[in-house]
Amino acid sequence: MSRGSPQLTEARKEEILKACAVLYETRGFKEITLKEIGAATTLTRTGIYLYFQTKEEIFLALLAKEYDGWVAEMQAVMAEKPAMPRAEVADVLARTLTDHPRLLRLLSMNLYEMEANSRPERLTAFKHSFGASLDTVDRLIRQYLPETDEAWRRKFLYAFFPFIYGIYPYTSVTEKQAEAMREAGIPYVYQSAYELTFSFLTQLLKE
Repeated sequence: MSRGSPQLTEARKEEILKACAVLYETRGFKEITLKEIGAATTLTRTGIYLYFQTKEEIFLALLAKEYDGWVAEMQAVMAEKPAMPRAEVADVLARTLTDHPRLLRLLSMNLYEMEANSRPERLTAFKHSFGASLDTVDRLIRQYLPETDEAWRRKFLYAFFPFIYGIYPYTSVTEKQAEAMREAGIPYVYQSAYELTFSFLTQLLKE
């Protein structure tokens, strides 16, 4: 790959995103610095600025990558199975979504701040991935529930997508958080991300 080629640019971006994803496995957004991300790559901190100007831009690109992975999994199911009942549709959506735990964790972050601290071109690139996820879920519903109309599908999308932003905090808790709930006398029954999502979708998809 020649210096400055599109292939090299994409390879560098991918290297940065991979380094960020590894750090994010054990650290929080606020704890991770551009310096640390740079140290986990073959680039310097200054080199990172050639591709991303803020930490928020890196995380927004990582979120877009996670959306792309979810879209690809849904598309594979749709290509393999031409039809399925509503209960199975709920299972597919819940399963494919929860196959991407990093997506759920990223969605629980302050998306407004990530978008506000990203350049317009980075925000537009992210919106392409977000839009593809909306479109794919809509196409999935149209394929498996052809009796639904556009108004119903719009209501479904506007209920389902806001819901997924809150899955992670309700299903991934530390012992400290669980102890605080017990001390506060809150009899909360924890569910897995799949259980919570499947239950919600079952209600949305009722005939």
